[in-house]
Amino acid sequence: MQWSELDQQPCSVARTLSVIGDRWTLLILRDCFLKVRRFEEFQARLGIARPILADRLQKLVDSFVLTKVAYQERPLRYEYRLTPKGLDLYPVIMSIVQWGDKHMSGKKGPPLQYRHKLCGHLFHPVQVCSECGEPLDPRQVQVEVGPSGRNAPHLPIEETPRKNAPPKRLAAAKNQG
Repeated sequence: MQWSELDQQPCSVARTLSVIGDRWTLLILRDCFLKVRRFEEFQARLGIARPILADRLQKLVDSFVLTKVAYQERPLRYEYRLTPKGLDLYPVIMSIVQWGDKHMSGKKGPPLQYRHKLCGHLFHPVQVCSECGEPLDPRQVQVEVGPSGRNAPHLPIEETPRKNAPPKRLAAAKNQG
């Protein structure tokens, strides 16, 4: 798999990485959710070289994750705002935050806390089932082939009851039934 061809892969993770899969882009998105909007603010906060920042911002604009909005006419200057597609990345960023808070914060604890404006409480992000509301545990999730995954090279591995049996890829035909 070539890095430049990720957007063509029949895999949602690969296609998503084609847009947000480098450290600078993730840090730019983090800052977008922290209300950073202007080029100079991104550069000052991140310490990123201007050409790299310009490239990553343009890629996010081209992918409709951010939109450029003029905030000054002379000279013409823009700020970058999250689009609905960009706002849909909030759970991704919060999942990374949760992992970092849990595994990388050390004894001092997390550097930021998050308060839900509607109820007023501090919260920890959790993923829940859209149907029953229970927290998701990967050991309690079964992955099945979806409508566009029939020929995907990254099909789930079938669980095998025998210890030494080699794992098998799930047959796409199983879901066509």
